[in-house]
Amino acid sequence: MIDGHSHEGPPPRLTLRGVVKRYPGVLANDHVDLTLEPGEIHALLGENGAGKSTLVQIVYGVVKADAGEMRWNGRPVAIDGPAAARALGIGMVFQHFSLFETLSVAENVALGLETGAADMAALSERIADVSTRYGLTLDPGATVYDLSVGERQRVEIVRCLLQDPQLLIMDEPTSVLTPQEADQLFETLRRLAREGRTILYISHKLDEIRRLCDRATILRGGKVVAACDPREETAQSLARLMIGVDVSPTRRADGGADQIGDELLRVEGLSMPAANPVSTPLKGVRLSVRRGEILGIAGVAGNGQNTLLAALSGELPAPRVDAIRFEGRPIGLLGARARRDLGINFVPEDRLGHGAVADLSLADNALLSGWRRWSLVRRGLVSFAKSKERAEHVVERFAVAAPGAHAAARSLSGGNLQKFIIGREILQNPKLLIAAHPTWGVDAGAAAAIHKALLHLAAEGAGLIIVSQDLDELFTLADRVAVICAGRLSESRPAHEVTAEEVGLMMGGLFDAAIVRGGGAPSETGDARHGG
Repeated sequence: MIDGHSHEGPPPRLTLRGVVKRYPGVLANDHVDLTLEPGEIHALLGENGAGKSTLVQIVYGVVKADAGEMRWNGRPVAIDGPAAARALGIGMVFQHFSLFETLSVAENVALGLETGAADMAALSERIADVSTRYGLTLDPGATVYDLSVGERQRVEIVRCLLQDPQLLIMDEPTSVLTPQEADQLFETLRRLAREGRTILYISHKLDEIRRLCDRATILRGGKVVAACDPREETAQSLARLMIGVDVSPTRRADGGADQIGDELLRVEGLSMPAANPVSTPLKGVRLSVRRGEILGIAGVAGNGQNTLLAALSGELPAPRVDAIRFEGRPIGLLGARARRDLGINFVPEDRLGHGAVADLSLADNALLSGWRRWSLVRRGLVSFAKSKERAEHVVERFAVAAPGAHAAARSLSGGNLQKFIIGREILQNPKLLIAAHPTWGVDAGAAAAIHKALLHLAAEGAGLIIVSQDLDELFTLADRVAVICAGRLSESRPAHEVTAEEVGLMMGGLFDAAIVRGGGAPSETGDARHGG
C-alpha cells in the first residue's frame, strides 16, 4: 500500500481504498488510497489538476465516487451528501467563505447548524466558550460586515467546531491571512490535533506544510505517487514529489536596481468612494513605478485593493485627470481600453467573469483581451485562425493543462485558468502590468514559471504592480513593498529593508504614522476591518 502507514490500537479515522472518479476526458482520481489517523495533521499535496479537490469533495459528500471503498473509524460508510458527512463528524472550511455580511456572527453560525438554534442567547454563549477555548476570539453579536478576513475565517471554523467534528478539512486556509493570523491558526489546529481530532490540510505553501503537518500524501495526475513526513523534507523536495521534476526557486536578481529606468506611472492623492457597499474607499493614495521596477502591494483582502485596481485599470475613472499619470501624461479619466492602447495590461483577482468569460473558448478569450495588441481584427473582420494561434501559444508557453484553444474557460481548473490569463497578458508585452494575486491557487511549479515570466518582463523594461496577500511572493518578486490598509497606502520601502513580520503587522492595521500617506495612521484596533 503506497501510503503504507501501519498502526496499532484504534482504527484509522478515515480510510479510502481504490477511489476512482471519472469526468468526460479526465480521470480525476485513479484508485486513490488514503489513511488518516486520529490526532494527526495530514497534508494533501499536488499540482493543479492533481485530483485534490475531487478527493475531498468525495469525502465531504459533494461528489460521489465511481468506485472504491470508504471506511470511517474502521466501518464501511457511504456519504451521500454534506449533511451526512457532518452527521458522521466531518467538517470542512472552504477557501471561499459562505457568510451573510449583514447578519451577526451568531446568526451566521445558527444558519449552519443542522438542528437550528432558536435560543440565540444560549448559542452566543456556546460560540463565546468555543472561540475562547481554541484561541479564536469572536464577538457573537458582531456583524460579519465589520469583521476582518481573519475573523471571518474564525466564524467558519467555530461553526464547524460547534458540530464536534472528528475530521476537519481545511482548504488553503492561510491564503487570506497575515503571518500573525496564520501562526494563531496553526496553534488552534495543533490544539485540535492534541484532542484527537484529525486535520486534512490542503495548501500550496510548502514551507507551512513543513511547519505544521505530521504526514503528507502527494497526488499527481489523479494518482497517489508518494507519502512522506514533510518535516523531514525541504520545500524543493516536496515540490519535486508533486511535479516530478526539480523546481528552481526564482528570486529577483540582486542587480535588479541596475535595470530600473525613469518613472512610468505616478499616482498622486487618489481618493475615491467605495465601488460598492461592501468595499473600501481610497484615501489619499500615492505611489510611483519606474520602468523595469516591481512594486509589491500587500494587504488583507477588503482594505481597498479592488477600488485601487479598478482605478488603475480604468474600470473606474479617477476624480481628477491628473490623479494618475502614465509616461507623464494625465490618464485619470481614460477608460480601460484607452489605457490598454497605451500599454497598460491588467490581471484581475476574479478569474471567471472578470479575467475570462466562462463559456467562451480560450481562443475567444484571447481575442477579448488582445485583439488590438495582436492585430486580430482587420477592417472589422476577426481572424479566428490568428486568435486560435495566439491562444495555443499561451497554452504551450505557460504549460496550461487544456485540450486545446477550443476548450471553454470554465473547463479549466482554477490554477490552469490563472496561468492562461496571466500568460495572455504577459505575451502582449505591456509597458505596465498590474496583476492581482498572480499565483493564487497555482502549484509550486506553475508559480515558479509565472514568477520567472514576471521577472523577465521587468528585465525587458516593463513596470509591474503586484497586489498580493502572499508575502513570500512579494518578497520573491518586488523591489519595493507597500501596504494597503483601510484604503490608505503606506510609503513603499525597499523589499530588503522590511521584514515579513513588519509587513504583517501593517496588514493588520499597526501602521507607523510616519510612513502613512494621505492622513493619520489607521488605529491599532479597527482600521483593518471590512475584509471581504
